[in-house]
Amino acid sequence: MSEMHAHIAHQIMSLREQRVMLDSDLAALYGVETKVLVQAVKRNMERFPVDFIFQLSPEEWKALRSQTVTSNSGRGGRRYPPYVFTEQGVAMLSSVLNSPRAISINIEIMRTFVQVRAMAATHQDLARQLAALQDKTELLAMSHDTFSRNTRNQLKKVFDSLRELMTPPSSASTPPSAAKHPIGFLPPQN
Repeated sequence: MSEMHAHIAHQIMSLREQRVMLDSDLAALYGVETKVLVQAVKRNMERFPVDFIFQLSPEEWKALRSQTVTSNSGRGGRRYPPYVFTEQGVAMLSSVLNSPRAISINIEIMRTFVQVRAMAATHQDLARQLAALQDKTELLAMSHDTFSRNTRNQLKKVFDSLRELMTPPSSASTPPSAAKHPIGFLPPQN
């Protein structure tokens, strides 16, 4: 990724489940003041439906300001929440800001959006693969635990049976009818 693409990619953010760029960041890239960019858009609002551009809510703007270093309102900073442009909105800006610089910057921004989308898809694919691997590992561990527990129980039964067979019967537990008789042939006694 070139230095310009890296700079642009850093300015692309996710808001309302969309990738967007702030009006002030775009204005800086195009080399115009933010108010000039916003005025050009307002003069051509028919080109910018709500899925191309939207203004941040005061809560979103406050949250964004707390994440970035921006001046507070009333001290020379912005007094209204910024507009943000989706990828389609940025593409439409090239028809409103029709300068050679705006066209070349717009091309770079579009290429960067494509790269960011490709990287996000790769990350999502890796996240899915990682989740599947984790699920398989957990199933294998549970299966192993069950197998291990069953095997231990079976081996315990085998050892208990072997111990029982190895233990000599006690004489107190032998019934009188089972008294031992000599085995073999005895000659008759006179």
